Amino acid sequence: MSFTDEEVAYLRSQPLARVATVGADGQPDVVPLAFEFDRTFFWVGGSGATVLDTRKFRNIGAGRHQLSLVIDDLVSLNPFIARGIRVYGHAEPPVERVGLVGPGVYTRITPAVSWSWNLAGEPAGDTWYESRRAVHNSSAPI
Repeated sequence: MSFTDEEVAYLRSQPLARVATVGADGQPDVVPLAFEFDRTFFWVGGSGATVLDTRKFRNIGAGRHQLSLVIDDLVSLNPFIARGIRVYGHAEPPVERVGLVGPGVYTRITPAVSWSWNLAGEPAGDTWYESRRAVHNSSAPI
C-alpha cells in the first residue's frame, strides 16, 4: 500500500518531521528535522562534516535502523484542530546526495507502517480523530 494523494499533499506541505532513533541504551532520541518525501521514501540529513556525528546518524550507523517519524501541525486551538501522520520505518546507511539543504549526507527511510489523521482539518468532536493505518513494506522490519 502507498500513501494517498491527500497524505502526499500534506507531507509536502510540512517543513519539519520529528524523527526518533534508538540509542545504545534503548532510550529513544527524538529531534525535529527538515525532511524530503519522494512519494516512496523519506530522506533526512544535511551538509557539513559534522552530520555523521549527530546522534541520529550514530544510532543508525551502529545498526539500530528502526525509527519513527511524526509530521503534524496544530491548525487551531479554538476549535481544536490537529492533523498529522506517524510513520514507523527503517533507515538505510547514509549516502552522499544533493538533498533539501544541498549536497551532503542523507539517510533514506523506508516506511513500513503509517497512521494519518484528520488531514481535512476538521474540528475535534465528541470522539478523537479516526486514523487511517497503512502497511507500506512488509519486508522492512518494524
